[in-house]
Order: sequence, then structure tokens, then C-alpha cells
Amino acid sequence: MRRGRTRRLSLARRVALAAEIVATYGNVRRLLRRHTLPETVEALRGKGPFTAPVDDELGRHLAWATVRTISVLPLDSRCLMRSLVLMGVLSHRGMPATFVLSAAPGPRFEAHAWVEYAGDPLLVPADATHQDLVRL
Repeated sequence: MRRGRTRRLSLARRVALAAEIVATYGNVRRLLRRHTLPETVEALRGKGPFTAPVDDELGRHLAWATVRTISVLPLDSRCLMRSLVLMGVLSHRGMPATFVLSAAPGPRFEAHAWVEYAGDPLLVPADATHQDLVRL
């Protein structure tokens, strides 16, 4: 991943992005109540083709904004919700992403979810003890 200058958004655009993240969170909660995880991911992706050019910096910025917004609110901020919300936010911008769910073998069940964009993780990926269960 290349590191560039960080994007500085105006206050109005930051508020609009935070509102989009919260609205997407509500949509994710609604979808998960009615659909399976693969169906939820597909619904978040939408129907149109992805036409946005690869922009690693924007992907990282949206991931940071998603984690930051969800973390300061009294919402479920676990990795599954962060990942699904980020999928919706990226999709809204025409950015194709991969949802990854993994688990660690052993006596105590441990799972982790994250999102990859253009092959790079945007959220913290699982450690080496985890094995991918599904990539959507």
C-alpha cells in the first residue's frame, strides 16, 4: 500500500460521512435480522457494476472513518459490524471490496471479520492462527 497525503474534509463533509456511516449501520442491522450473512453482503454491494478506480487512500480513509464513528457511539462496534458497514460505505462509492470471515481452531471458538480492497486489508486482519472460512 502506498502512503499519500491524508484527505482533509470540511466539517460539513465529515458530518455527512458520519451520518452515512450511522445510516448504513442501521441498514446492516435490518438486513442481518432478515437475511443470511452472504445475502446481507450481496445486498450491501448493490446491483450496479463497480466502476470506481482503485483508490487505496480513499479506502483507508473510509475504513478509519467507519471505525472511528462506530467506536464513539453506543453501537455494536465488533469486527463483524465494522466490516459490514464498511462494505456498504465502499459500495456506495462504487468500490468493490471483499468481506473475509475467519476462525481460529482450538478449544475456545474465536472468529474475526475484516474487509479487503484491491487485495489489501482495510481493517485489522486476523493473525496467522486463523483460517479463512469465507470470502465474499
